Amino acid sequence: MPETHAGRLFDHVHLRVTDLEASRTFYTAALGALGREVGGAGSYFNSDELWVTSDGDPTVGLHLAFQAEDREAVQRFYDAALAAGGRDNGRPGERDYHPGYYACYVLDPDGNNVEAVYHGPARRSAPSVVFSWDDAA
Repeated sequence: MPETHAGRLFDHVHLRVTDLEASRTFYTAALGALGREVGGAGSYFNSDELWVTSDGDPTVGLHLAFQAEDREAVQRFYDAALAAGGRDNGRPGERDYHPGYYACYVLDPDGNNVEAVYHGPARRSAPSVVFSWDDAA
């Protein structure tokens, strides 16, 4: 059975944007449709490994792909992203990358290509990687 490992390579991705509030609105809606929360306040916001600021030249031409739990989540992401200022870059549908690959693409306020993807039925070894620290150490 083929196996793919995820969650081992990236510690975080730092995206710099032109308009922090427009991007916060976009990512809060789009990621919320995938069941992800957006946190942070003031000069940044974040969701899991994604950190977003406006403290430099904006990131352009980036492709981000977010995991979706099913095809319906891909559709919710697409609808929410468009309603929050995103632009269509590929409606939800099957892609020929591998059997079961179902995705959509939306351009964020800075023109980065943001994807939601469902890879089809798969079993994860763990829902996430959890770190904890002993504050006394």
